[in-house]
Amino acid sequence: MNKRKYSVIVFDLGNVLIPFDYSIIIKKLNVVEEGLGESFYKKYQSDYHIHRQLETWELSTDDFLNIMMEWTNYKISKVEFCEIYSGIFTVNEDVAALLPVLKKKYKLVLLSNTNFIHQKYGWEKYEFLKHFDKLILSHEVGAIKPQEKIYKAVEAFTKLPSAEHLFIDDVLEYADGAKNNGWDAIQFLNYNNLVEELKSRDII
Repeated sequence: MNKRKYSVIVFDLGNVLIPFDYSIIIKKLNVVEEGLGESFYKKYQSDYHIHRQLETWELSTDDFLNIMMEWTNYKISKVEFCEIYSGIFTVNEDVAALLPVLKKKYKLVLLSNTNFIHQKYGWEKYEFLKHFDKLILSHEVGAIKPQEKIYKAVEAFTKLPSAEHLFIDDVLEYADGAKNNGWDAIQFLNYNNLVEELKSRDII
């Protein structure tokens, strides 16, 4: 049986390279005003389409922030909100350490449903980003996973056959979206499982 040829490894960002925790926002807003964190997060979850619209730039950063000001009862400034909203990330150092190893043999692309605020105030500072040949971000493409358009944006950059792309994402629906586009995909569960999956494909 012929082994599949891989040329491009595509990584998701959130909960693969950078775990995030929204409870941090709740705690910080509760310091501003008792109960504000819970009331904000309830609104954020029930109107999650607002978040999605920011990720695809259907909603501008400023329009989004105007809504967030309303949801936080105008108790903080827009800059303060951006800092609290983006202070939810940590780095999965084990996964990040795979990047320079994989970079020796493969093109590396980051593919993320994200937004400008999280990018600017949150994850843009991380050193591991230097290993990627390209960042494909939903708010720049105007599409989110699992929409076909965002996977095609990766291929427009790599100019390589769909079958030579391997995608790593914690969300099964997004991994399946990649498979529907002719890619191979791994659902990220944890570091050890990821290493096993990569070894089974002779990637590492």
